[in-house]
Amino acid sequence: MNSSIQLIPFLNLALAFIPAIAVVVIYHRWSLDFRDAIYAISRMLGQLLLVGYFLAYIFESENAYVVLMVLAVMVLASSWIALRLMKLERKGLFLKAFSAILISGGLTLILITQGVLDLTPWYTPRYLIPLAGMIFSQAMNSVSLASERMRAELDRGADYTTARGVALRASLIPITNSLFAVGLVSLPGMMTGQILSGISPLIAVRYQIMVMCMVFGASGMASAGFLVLIKPKAAEIKNMA
Repeated sequence: MNSSIQLIPFLNLALAFIPAIAVVVIYHRWSLDFRDAIYAISRMLGQLLLVGYFLAYIFESENAYVVLMVLAVMVLASSWIALRLMKLERKGLFLKAFSAILISGGLTLILITQGVLDLTPWYTPRYLIPLAGMIFSQAMNSVSLASERMRAELDRGADYTTARGVALRASLIPITNSLFAVGLVSLPGMMTGQILSGISPLIAVRYQIMVMCMVFGASGMASAGFLVLIKPKAAEIKNMA
């Protein structure tokens, strides 16, 4: 297969913002706070441009300490962002979110990189950092959904055990839907990127199976761990505004 990938000119890349701008317009026309959407898009653009240059440096240096520093930033940032909507108790719940994401994501990352891929050296940044990003971001999203649903169920008067079960199921809806849809409705990002770069679909499928298993596992374990850790604070969460 052709191993080259088409370079996107910046002018052509600008066209990709049209659907995003359309959503911002809908927000504005529906009298919603469109500034949050604009900020999110702007932040995404700045972060990706910066990380592109940063990753190029990391991939060339292949320094284990730099890789560990990047992983630490990922876990810290994902733990804080996961509680973005829990404004009143964000600081109090941060350590619990951090522990849940670090343990579940860290164990999953070790299994995938050292067991499935058998990376040599273990800190090979070209593999380790993108995989860590997938794992920690999915765990972050699940913890975020779990915390919000937990609060909603407690506010409705549900007991902790019932609320925990509902919150766990709700937190896994997006990734579970992805498991049902993959191959039928969508070709996920990693698989699509590999195919576009010329890799055989049969090889890309193996990587995608690995990715789907790792993100489902990390997401479920992170949500479950977080929900268990916050049990002593269930009463406080119930009273959040």
